[in-house]
Amino acid sequence: MTEQKHSINWVTFLLAWVAGYCDTATFVSGDSIFSAHVTGNFIVFAAQVSSGSTSATAWIKLITFPVFVIAVMAGGWLVEKSPKKYRILLIEGIILTFCGLAAFLLPILTTWEEKLVTYLIVMITVLGMGLQNAFGKLFSKETHGPTTMMTGNVTQAALDLGNIIRKGIPGNEISLSSLYKQLVTIGGFLAGCIIGALLSRWVGLSAMMIPGVAIMACYLQGETAAQKSEG
Repeated sequence: MTEQKHSINWVTFLLAWVAGYCDTATFVSGDSIFSAHVTGNFIVFAAQVSSGSTSATAWIKLITFPVFVIAVMAGGWLVEKSPKKYRILLIEGIILTFCGLAAFLLPILTTWEEKLVTYLIVMITVLGMGLQNAFGKLFSKETHGPTTMMTGNVTQAALDLGNIIRKGIPGNEISLSSLYKQLVTIGGFLAGCIIGALLSRWVGLSAMMIPGVAIMACYLQGETAAQKSEG
């Protein structure tokens, strides 16, 4: 039981870290586009349009929504066809690693405009985040909760903290346990945001290679744990 709890903590923290990292990296170096919390792009789009911007850079933010929907649908199909539940994370890791490599190599190997390369990398990153969202919904018991959107987690943490303050710590183990789980998720996301912002500002979207490798490590860990439980 302790080993299983440690595994869930690890998977939750890592996935939240990757989501925070990717969301911030594409916002900082990808023309202010969110890749994990794509509905946030509606706000950015509306703000740009209200300020008088009618350029493609504003409207392209809306493309993230159908791309995200397609990715989630593809994730559902992949889980249905694959006997290994963590396979969807392997595909996500490959996608993010490819994003990082493409962001580094395309400006060197092609004459594509910088904006075109940026939007291509961002949209592919959205595909990866769509797969992670699908994983969270289809395998909800593998994590402590949603790893890409923190509003619900912060709300639950606030409710748990309120219960602890009102009723005290003794006899309030459920709220304490729930608060700990939310802090693992929120802490992972915040750490990812900070590191993603710093690295993407330093090396641009080629920084996507790091979460790609991290997700593949998560896949290997998950498959190893699954094999042990079956054995």
